[in-house]
Amino acid sequence: MSEIRNLEPKPLWNKFADLNAVPRPSKKEARVIEFMKNFGNSLGLETFEDEIRNVIIRKPATPGMENRKSIVMQGHLDMVHQKNNDTVFDFDTQGIDMYVDGDWVKAKGTTLGADNGLGVATIMAILESKDIAHPAIEALFTVDEETGMTGALNLKGGILQGEILLNLDTEEDDEIDIGCAGGVDVTAKGSYEREYAPLHTSGYKITVKGLNGGHSGMQIHEGLGNANKIMNRLLFETFEEFDLRVSSVDGGSLRNAIPRESVAVVALPQAKVDEFLGDMEKTVSDIKAEFATTEKNLQIVIEKTDTPDKVMSVDAQQKLILALYTAHNGVYRMSADMKDLVETSNNIARVLVKDGEIMIGCLTRSSVESSKFDLANALKAAFSLAGYEVTFTGSYPGWTPNVSSEILKVLVDVYKKQNGDEPKVVACHAGLECGILGTNYPGMDMISFGPTIHGAHSPDERASISSAQKYWKFVLEILQNIPERN
Repeated sequence: MSEIRNLEPKPLWNKFADLNAVPRPSKKEARVIEFMKNFGNSLGLETFEDEIRNVIIRKPATPGMENRKSIVMQGHLDMVHQKNNDTVFDFDTQGIDMYVDGDWVKAKGTTLGADNGLGVATIMAILESKDIAHPAIEALFTVDEETGMTGALNLKGGILQGEILLNLDTEEDDEIDIGCAGGVDVTAKGSYEREYAPLHTSGYKITVKGLNGGHSGMQIHEGLGNANKIMNRLLFETFEEFDLRVSSVDGGSLRNAIPRESVAVVALPQAKVDEFLGDMEKTVSDIKAEFATTEKNLQIVIEKTDTPDKVMSVDAQQKLILALYTAHNGVYRMSADMKDLVETSNNIARVLVKDGEIMIGCLTRSSVESSKFDLANALKAAFSLAGYEVTFTGSYPGWTPNVSSEILKVLVDVYKKQNGDEPKVVACHAGLECGILGTNYPGMDMISFGPTIHGAHSPDERASISSAQKYWKFVLEILQNIPERN
């Protein structure tokens, strides 16, 4: 970690290195919670956790700042766990292995945890500092942001005392976020009849891999490939003509990550194998041509494997493939109110077909609540026609922009002073926790910003070193310019 710890600003990168040594998967945050509580207690600061295990640390204002409005500095403790298929790594026991590549900090074959580790490290560095001027601070470290916003959803009113919230979970350093999308998990489940594979068939494994993946909110408009949709397209174009029979499908992983890989095991009549392989060669060529710009490393591999004992019935297979083809993936509607903002989208994140059971998991996002459920109901209709049971869970609200925000004016003025140009004041298509926190703290003035991070939620995640330096200066001056109490 020495090359990371020697980067500037050292207070930020040292705390990030400390944090990344602690395993912190979503819903398994016990170790990082204890780490954060020990950190707060070691500084002699008031430190406690609430009922859902969010950690709160309070630090009094520095001399001369007592009359400023109190602030909440907020980040989430958990991180998305993704790795390349050839990377041997145990997220439950290992710390992230980082290195420097030019202007970027990266991880070796895994997600980096800069989302939201750099935000958390920023807060830790300020809590530990003895020479940074700031008003009274409540540091709020939420849990389980990445897989359900559980910490924010269960933070009760009355715990926080701050008047302004600084959320440090934005991923472009020239952007100031004043709004975000809400979301809902749409899950379809069903069962199917299994039957013995027909006689005189051969087993084949179809693998879609090499896709970029990425954040299913922030990158949903980039035209990236979704491994589940590509796999289903391959199956759709071959199952009737070549009597292909599906034994299993396993694609995608996390709800908020665009799927990078999918694997299907199928059975093919031996008499049609050559024709099938020839036809697939053209189909694969077409798909690669379509994604030539956005997915240069896309691979579709078809290889012989053991013939499966059991396959889906023809009826069940047809319903699955048609339902997945019908289900919307990607941008559903652009905002009519904010230029270039995705309003509503869906990510078909997970497809698992195995041993008679089917599970399809989607994350539907929108900055308009009615539009969110319009798309969710469209998905429900597609999956219900196939006979699956569809549930909506984990719904969380969006964050309505406040263009008259007092703290927004502070950030815009500081940014212009430091950089000589205007920041982009935007709403994002990611699921920031501000909207949720605002339900129990409706009077709190909220803003979100952060350093530049690319490829979040994928093993290509990387954090810009020069941007971290720019962002650190931004944070320090914001703290000095928090408005006075009325």
